[in-house]
Parts: sequence; structure tokens; C-alpha cells
Amino acid sequence: MAVDELDTRILRLLLEQPRTSVREYARILGVARGTLQARLDRLERDGVITGSSPSLSPAALGHPVLAFVHIEVTQGHLDDVGDALAAVPEIVEAFSITGGGDLLTRVVARDNAHLEDVIQVLISLPGVVRTRTEVALRERVPHRLLPLVEAVGRAARN
Repeated sequence: MAVDELDTRILRLLLEQPRTSVREYARILGVARGTLQARLDRLERDGVITGSSPSLSPAALGHPVLAFVHIEVTQGHLDDVGDALAAVPEIVEAFSITGGGDLLTRVVARDNAHLEDVIQVLISLPGVVRTRTEVALRERVPHRLLPLVEAVGRAARN
């Protein structure tokens, strides 16, 4: 899907001012409300915009420990294990990966003892061979998309 300069300006506004109305976005961008809405609809339909929910902090929800757990899975059981991971609320993301392991999960926990409990749940899942855990000490670059949107916008201008 081609993203043009107006699309990138819209995306930037969505990231910088997520609680602003469509009418206000249109005013800021100097475009008709209908034009803006049509662009938003297309960006959603094309999968560029994937949601509009608030960003939440696991730490503020009482889960300040962040770990990345690599999971090695018995051959042929990747889908089963992936489905089982969805039932573990402390797993906030899971990806199939290449390299050392089959799945990479992002896990949050209340403390290290709770993290160990979550890992024990993962180890006990049918099809899990072994896990390897890496605890995050400090976030160095928070999850962000604005620099990418800006790079895409620069490329669209050229």
C-alpha cells in the first residue's frame, strides 16, 4: 500500500495527539473532514492503522518486571503452543521466530517470584521443550512508530 505525504501527516497527528477529534485533525491539516475520514478509512482497511485503544503501562498495573522468554517447541506443535500462550494473561506478545527457539514472548510480572511462576506455567504446556528467559533491566528506546512514519513521509516526498 502506498502511503503519501498527507497520509504520513495524518499518522503523525494520530500518534502525537491520539485523543483529538476528526474535525480538529481536518482543521489542523487544512483538509475537508470528508477527505480526512476517507483517508482514515483507507488506512484502516489497508491495515496501516490497526487499532485505536489506549496505550497502557503494565508497571502501573502492578507488573513492573518485563522479560523476554524464548520457547522451544516440539516439532509440529507450534500452533498448539501458540494457542495455549493466549490463555496466559502475563504474556503480552508472542511471535514465531527463526534462530534460537521457535517462539519469543514478552512477559510481564509483579516481581521475580511471579515471573518464575509464569515460566513454570509455560514449561508445563504440552509441546514446550525448554525456555530461556532474559529479564529487561531498563527500557532504552520505548515502543515508537513516529520516526518510521517520518521516514516513510520523507520517502513519499522524494
